[in-house]
Amino acid sequence: MKRSIHILAILVALTALGAKPAEAQNRYIVQTSGGLGSVLNLCSLLGCQVQGSLDGPIGQTFLVTSTNLISGVLNFLESLLGIKSIEQDRLLPIPIHPFNTIPPGLSDTTPVNYYGSVVYHGYAAQPAAQIIRLSDAQQGFRISGAGIVAVIDTGVDTTHPVLRPVLLPGYDFTRNQPGASEWLDVPLLNGSTTTNSEDPDPVVVQQSSAAILDQSSAAILDGGPYSAFGHGTMTCGLVHLVAPSTKILPLKAFTSNGTGYLSNIVAALYYAVGHNAGIVNMSFDVKTSSAALNQAVSYANQKGLVLVAAAGNESTSAPVYPAALDGKVAGIASTTDWDARSSFSNYGNTDVWVAAPGEYVISTFPGGTYGSASGTSFSSPLVAGTVALFLSANPSLNQSHATSALSHAIQLTPDLNHGRLDVYQAVSAWVNSSH
Repeated sequence: MKRSIHILAILVALTALGAKPAEAQNRYIVQTSGGLGSVLNLCSLLGCQVQGSLDGPIGQTFLVTSTNLISGVLNFLESLLGIKSIEQDRLLPIPIHPFNTIPPGLSDTTPVNYYGSVVYHGYAAQPAAQIIRLSDAQQGFRISGAGIVAVIDTGVDTTHPVLRPVLLPGYDFTRNQPGASEWLDVPLLNGSTTTNSEDPDPVVVQQSSAAILDQSSAAILDGGPYSAFGHGTMTCGLVHLVAPSTKILPLKAFTSNGTGYLSNIVAALYYAVGHNAGIVNMSFDVKTSSAALNQAVSYANQKGLVLVAAAGNESTSAPVYPAALDGKVAGIASTTDWDARSSFSNYGNTDVWVAAPGEYVISTFPGGTYGSASGTSFSSPLVAGTVALFLSANPSLNQSHATSALSHAIQLTPDLNHGRLDVYQAVSAWVNSSH
């Protein structure tokens, strides 16, 4: 059967295996100025167990578990131990916006050479790329990206022919092991991939008749354990579309059901710093602030990383994080192909620095295929890729430099702050300011 960018996902529900633990373990993120010793002392008092460091060799942020509930309000003794904060770890959703239209570009399967890779013309020349003047910037400034973009997401199809040349090994925080393959979440019957799953019930991804991300019909993205399958491969593909020479560091903090622990995100940020990333894309949002997330973001900024995050799909101006961490993260809203704010997109200066196209965007999808999706999740990597283009022009870049250049956008409405991304204008502003 000819490989097609139209995909039908047939979902077979998985049955949970294994006995439930006798007592539920509550998870906490502990920040300290006293290192591991202070957290061990804390746990000797509270009856908790230290599971490990979230910030690597820095040794100031730890994950602990306890069968007891631990208060987040510090007492005097905890302060004496050097404990700065205790917050309950949270299981967070990755935003997925439903839609039911298949864009025409998904059927444009003409192979073209794209910076050394063979891709479908519908991916390389899609409306989103034209709207943001991507080719003008790439060709006008002779740039195709530099440095490393860390993508904190559901992982990636590590064998995708378009992405494989630029992918770094990455890390899976959901399993605490090297690698970041999305396929590990999904047992298959298509004969091309195997997993170590012991679950006998398979998911079949048959590449023939329906768009994988048409949530009105494809069960794989209609809730359930695979509702976010492919999300990370798509965000990586959009970074690659904009900055095809940039290396991508996939950091798997979410599973294919669309959820991930806050502690995984915190650990992934520190990992990105420790593994030489210059940019981080975060296509997710958290509804309430977190001391540990704020500290990780601040640390990344101090080390010179540029952070980009989705502004969220709740159609609200209420703050979401990390996008609302003003001055530390560039929050990205979604626009239509007609330069209006997407109806689902969050808006307002609290969450939004600039916007980018985020409806029916075409990107890489697991299985060496392509899919289409909508959401601020897919606007954000277009901006992260743009920042990687900045690095081609001048590597002396930080958050302030990047956001200043990005602000040279196409003005639309005040609720989108600086407006819609124009890659040519943004790169031009960066080139002119750095000479």
